[in-house]
Parts: sequence; structure tokens; C-alpha cells
Amino acid sequence: MQTAPIQDPFILYGETFHSRLLLGTSRYPSPAVLEAAVKQAKPAMLTASLRRQTAAPGESGNDFWNLLKALNVPVLPNTAGCHSIQEAITTAQMAREVFETAWIKLELIGDDYTLQPDTLNLVEAASWLIKNDFKVLPYCTEDLVLCQRLVDVGCQAVMPWAAPIGTGKGPINPYAMRVLRERLDVPMIVDAGLGRPSHACQVMEWGFDGVLLNTAVALAQEPVTMAGAFAAATQAGRDAYRSGAMAEQESAQPSTPLLGTPFWHHA
Repeated sequence: MQTAPIQDPFILYGETFHSRLLLGTSRYPSPAVLEAAVKQAKPAMLTASLRRQTAAPGESGNDFWNLLKALNVPVLPNTAGCHSIQEAITTAQMAREVFETAWIKLELIGDDYTLQPDTLNLVEAASWLIKNDFKVLPYCTEDLVLCQRLVDVGCQAVMPWAAPIGTGKGPINPYAMRVLRERLDVPMIVDAGLGRPSHACQVMEWGFDGVLLNTAVALAQEPVTMAGAFAAATQAGRDAYRSGAMAEQESAQPSTPLLGTPFWHHA
């Protein structure tokens, strides 16, 4: 029997998106591979760093922007590479003009080795952007207090990492992530550290609302196929979460009832 799919809209700042996967646009082998991967994954948004793209040697910025426009996927500008509040604010303002959007992925880096967010200044930067009509998606750690403060200043969603950017380790602190999901009632997108589709499926099964990834697709041996795998895994995890997983049992439970089993009498 076939039933109609469950209506399960993904809503951020009052806007509805068709997918729960967000995809980065850097480190792909070629623009053609990026284009094919995006078409395969059909993401809700594409992230793009104004600073990195305009500073990249030997690349045409215009070609990159033209490709993004041709893909017809909403762009989420990124303040990647910013190390101060003012630097992040200035980059966000420039991105709003270039991309003609109020959406911004707020990255404020506190440590160059791990690329860990600057948890001491992130809230202040987010607060300023919110007050100036940006739709802020802050990249943060899985720290509950930090995420609560971001929500308190007006962020309608947060993006905690699973592991440091580009490591592909998957969730390294499952306990903290699950507590975070249980305590905060806002959309949460797991951003950074996912390396395999099973990682995406896992955090979606925990109740996270979406995933954002780049390196796991861009550096795969077959990025286009991997993009499709992540899209499928993300949706599978969401479906599993909404379906309600069975409770774990301490002992084996028969899946087939022993009704009507014949009894053989041996003389």
C-alpha cells in the first residue's frame, strides 16, 4: 500500500525549503563537477565565501558568480576567514550587496588550527547582524550555553559543528549534541565535520533539522555520486526520526510469532 508522503516543511526565518541538505561550493575538482554535484544533490542552499572567491588566484570571480546564478539555488554567503567582529560585519555587508540577500552564514574563527568558532565574540557579532536585518545562521560549537545565547539575541536557527571543519570525523561528542537537540526548540543544522553519509543520517535520526557539508563531497573520489548519497542519507535520517525508532532491547525478541507450530510425536 502506498501512502502520501508526510508533509514536513523545512522552515528557516519564515522561508520554506525543499531540502534539508546545504552544500558548500569550494574545493571541487572543476566547475563542471560542482555543477553536476549540485544538480544531483538538489540542496536547499549553496554556501559561498565572498573573501575566498575574490582572493583565489587564477580564478575568475565572474565565472564563479555566473555559475551560481545558473544553478538557480539560493545562495548563503559565508563570512569564512574572519577573525574579528568588525571583519565579519564588514564581510556580511559586502556579501549582502553582492548577492542581494539578507542571508548570512556567520563564521567568526577563534583558532586557526582547528578553525573553532570564537565563542567569546560570536554572540556579539550575531546580535549586531540580527539588529541590522540579516538572517543569521551562526556556525558554532555544540556548547549548549553558547547556542542558547545565540537564540536569545535573535538567531532563529543555529549551526553547531559535529567535528572541526574538514576532518570528516563525524559527531565526536554525541552526548552534547543530543542534549543540545533536546534542550533548544529552534532549527539546528549540523555544520562541519561530517565525512560520510552515515554521519548525516545519524544526526538527522537524533532530530537535527538539516546538515551543511562541503569537503565530504568535494574531495570524494566521485563527488557527484557522493552528493546524491548525502542527499539520500539526509532524507532517510529525517524519515527515521519522524517515524520513531523501536526501543532497544536487552535480549533477543522473536520477529515471527510461534502460532500454529505443529507438534510431532515420536514413538
